[in-house]
Amino acid sequence: MDWHVADRELVSWLGTPETDLGWCGYKIDSRPDAVWLLNAMYEHESGSAELTYDEERRQRLSAGLEQPMVIAGFDLDAESVVIGNDLGRSEHPGPGWNRLRWTELAARLGESAVVEGQYPSFRSLSGAHSSGSWPVSIRPPAEGSLDRESWQTLIDVLIAWSPGGADTPCVAYFGPAVNDEFDTGVTVSGPLGGAAVLYDHPSGVGSPSNLWAADRSWITWSDWDLCGTKVVGPTELIEALRAAPELEALRLPWC
Repeated sequence: MDWHVADRELVSWLGTPETDLGWCGYKIDSRPDAVWLLNAMYEHESGSAELTYDEERRQRLSAGLEQPMVIAGFDLDAESVVIGNDLGRSEHPGPGWNRLRWTELAARLGESAVVEGQYPSFRSLSGAHSSGSWPVSIRPPAEGSLDRESWQTLIDVLIAWSPGGADTPCVAYFGPAVNDEFDTGVTVSGPLGGAAVLYDHPSGVGSPSNLWAADRSWITWSDWDLCGTKVVGPTELIEALRAAPELEALRLPWC
């Protein structure tokens, strides 16, 4: 089920290079209905830890186990905080790690999983990383892409819901923020049944910036700066995504 490079004109209904490159993906509205698929996070079975990723990094620097990050004379370690999250692709980290739902952690912290008026991002669930850096006992949600397992589940639900099933023709767009095509981004087309391979497409770093059915009955948006993917389509599809136990799907009416 091959995907191939397609005409940039297929993206023009979302925006044109003259007006909007969709640098981090094309923002989409919520009509007719929408849901956010939150990028997966995990917690180690050994329990909570006070040590943060930033503190761990500085300990290793002090011990000479790692080299400082200096670019053009700028000391990144001195001027930044190690959050601890992945950028782009992510997947289950392996033995000892269990899925930690955003809503579960939010209930533990006594706060909202996503603050009203905000997008799901590295700022969410701030009570767990008040210094900006997460504890090493938690693998926080990746930024910019769905995790691999959620991407596969999304494709499976779309196939089951779509009248054309795996043969449904689709278009995917990788914005300039995730590849080297700074003027236009990369547009590809192919069958929905082969969309799982897009996660490892050489033009991207995980889930495409946008993926949609050729008939525009549904569309996704994975923004490079966010920790969730928005899916817009008929309510029947949105409810199917919310019902998928492998996904954490929330309606966020303000975005």
